[in-house]
Amino acid sequence: MSTERRAPLDRRRVAGTALRLLNEVGLDGLTLRAIAKELDVKAPALYWHFKDKQALLDEMATEMYRRMAADARLDAAGTWQHVLRTMSGGLRAALLGYRDGAKVYSGSRFTGIDHAPDQEAYLRVMTEAGFTLAQAAVIGATVNAYTIGFVTEEQGVQPLPGERREGYDVEERARLLADFPLSAAAGREIFTDYGSQFETGLEIIIGGVEARYRQAPP
Repeated sequence: MSTERRAPLDRRRVAGTALRLLNEVGLDGLTLRAIAKELDVKAPALYWHFKDKQALLDEMATEMYRRMAADARLDAAGTWQHVLRTMSGGLRAALLGYRDGAKVYSGSRFTGIDHAPDQEAYLRVMTEAGFTLAQAAVIGATVNAYTIGFVTEEQGVQPLPGERREGYDVEERARLLADFPLSAAAGREIFTDYGSQFETGLEIIIGGVEARYRQAPP
C-alpha cells in the first residue's frame, strides 16, 4: 500500500485526490465510489467528511483556490485595471489546469477564508482608486462571472490544452454553413485562439467600467 493510502483521511486529502481523478474522468465520471477506490477506503468513509457531492465540489473549488493563491498572491501595487487583468487571468489559468475546472468552480462555496487576503487587497485597490465598495463588489463579481463563464465554454470545446472535442472542426462547420457565409466565417473567430478572445472580452469589460464610472480616477 502506498504512503498516500496509509496517510490519515481528511477533507483536503480527499479533495486533492478528487482533483487528480477529475483530469482522468471528468466531472460526470467523478463519483465518491471512484475516489474511495483511489484512496483504498470504503465509500461510506467519505461521508464522514462530505455529506454529498456538492460538499465535495465546494472543497475541491477551495483547494483549487488555495493552489492558485500559493502560486501568486494578488499584486495590489498596480492600477485597478492591472489588478482586474491579473485577477481574471490568474483564475482562467487555474481553471484550465483541470478537466471541467470551470464547472467545478462555478456555484461552489469556499469552505474556508483562504480567499480573504486577495479579496481584501482587491477591494482596497478599487476603493482607493475612487470606486465605492458597492461598485467594487459588483465589478469584481462581473469579472469573476465572465471568467468562469468563458472558461466553461472554452472547456466545452477544449477539455484540456491540446484536446478538442469532436464536432468542433472549424472547416467542417464552415462547410455545413456554406449558405450562411457570415456565420460560417464567424466560426474561426469563436472556436479558435481562446487566449486572444479572453483578453479582448476582458478589455471590453474594463472599458465598460471606465465608461460607466468615469468619475473614478483612470
